[in-house]
Amino acid sequence: MHLAGKRLVIFGCGYVGSAVARTALAAGVQVAAVTRNAEKAAALRAEGLTSVVVAELASSDWHRQIAPGADFVVNCVSASAPGIEGYRQSYVAGQASILAWAHTGRVPVGTFIYTSSTSVYPQGGGPVVDETATTVGASPTGAIIRDSETILEQASALACRRWFILRLAGIYGPGRHHLLDQLQAGATVFSGLGVSHLNLIHRDDSVSAIMAGLEAPAIFGNEIFNVTDGQPARRAEVGAWLATQLGVAAPLFDGTGQTRRGGGLTPDRQISSQKIQQMLGWQPQFPDYRAGYRAILGRP
Repeated sequence: MHLAGKRLVIFGCGYVGSAVARTALAAGVQVAAVTRNAEKAAALRAEGLTSVVVAELASSDWHRQIAPGADFVVNCVSASAPGIEGYRQSYVAGQASILAWAHTGRVPVGTFIYTSSTSVYPQGGGPVVDETATTVGASPTGAIIRDSETILEQASALACRRWFILRLAGIYGPGRHHLLDQLQAGATVFSGLGVSHLNLIHRDDSVSAIMAGLEAPAIFGNEIFNVTDGQPARRAEVGAWLATQLGVAAPLFDGTGQTRRGGGLTPDRQISSQKIQQMLGWQPQFPDYRAGYRAILGRP
C-alpha cells in the first residue's frame, strides 16, 4: 500500500508516537495528533505535522478540531497518571472517546492501530505465550488495558473498517534504557529475580510493526499481534552482558520487589511474536537485546 497523501491521526505522541509521526511524515503521510503535553505539541508542529491539538483524550473537546474520516489512526496513548484511575482514564475512556469521534465521520477510519501491552498476560513459570493465551488474572492495570482492547474489538464498522491490536513488549531504545542507566550509575544490586524473563522490543521495531499494520493488505484485519524481538532472555543474562559491555561487575538480583506497578506479582513468560511475522511479514531490525543495545552504545 502506498502511504503518500494518506491522512493519519496519532493519539498519544510520546516515545513511540513521536517516532511513528516522523516515520509517517518521511513516507509522505499527512499527520495530525492529539497530545496532552503542550511542549510536545510545539515540537510536533516544528516537525511538520498538519494539525496538533492539546487536549485530554478522554474528553470530547478535541472532536471538532480534528476532522474524522482519517485513512489511519494510531492510538499509542500512555497512562495520564499512575494508578488505576489514571489507567482507566487514558486507556478505557480515551479509547471510547476516539471511537466516538470516528463514528461522527461520513466514512469510517480505514485502519485503526492500537498499541496495547503484553502486560495483559498473567502467566508465570516461564511458558511460551502467544495471542491465544488467557488474559484472565492479569494485574489490575493489565486488566484495564485488556478492557480497552475489548472496546476496539467491539467497535462498529461505522467507526473503523479494520483494526489491529499490537501488544508491545518492554520498549527500550535511544534515551530509554533503564538497566543500562542503573549500571552506568554504579548500581550493583537490582531488585527482582535474575531468572525471570525479559521480553523486549526496540522502539524502532515497534514503529516498524505499526507501519506494517498500516500497510497490511486489505485481506488482513481485526487481529491481535504480540510484538517482541522474539528472543526473551533472563534478567541476569541481560544484566551480565551489559556489565561486560561497560567493563563493570555483573549485577546481583536480590529477589525482592517482585510486585509490579498496579499490583500483583510480576509475570514470568516468554512472549511469542510468530503471528505478526508470519501474517504480515514483519521482522525486527534488532533481533535480540544484544543488537539493540549495541546500537544504543554505538558499537558494531
